[in-house]
Order: sequence, then C-alpha cells, then structure tokens
Amino acid sequence: MHEIFPVVAGVLVGVIAMRIASLQVRTIVIALLSVLFGVAASAVSGELELSWEFVLVDIPLVAISALATVFVLRRVFAASVAHR
Repeated sequence: MHEIFPVVAGVLVGVIAMRIASLQVRTIVIALLSVLFGVAASAVSGELELSWEFVLVDIPLVAISALATVFVLRRVFAASVAHR
C-alpha cells in the first residue's frame, strides 16, 4: 500500500514532463522531480524514519513510473495523430 504514492507521483511527473518540448529539459525535470517525489514518498510513508535506504527504492520507482507514463502518452498521441 505504501508504494502507491511513488507510482502516482511518477505518473504525475510523466504528465508534467510531456508538456515540455525540449528532450534535455524534460530529462532534467524527470530526474529532479523523481528525487523530490522519491524522498517525499519515503517521508510520507514513514520509511525515512526507519532508514534512509528506502529512498533508494522510492526514487527509481518514481522515475520508472514517469518514464513509463511518457512512453505510453507518446504512443497514444502518435496513434491519435496517425488516425486523423
């Protein structure tokens, strides 16, 4: 149940990143927001009080969710443009 927040945060980061046209800026935004939301996810779930090592799980979870969201959104947008 505690891993819902990082996944939802990753989807939010992916949606935000899709609004950025530049690939370099998009990559930087995904990286920075993944770190921010990964630490926040560890803090919200209380894992940060147990060990800082949980951050090493939550940050990649946010980043992978964001990248998956960007991939899916690009495929959906490409398919919708192709069908017009």
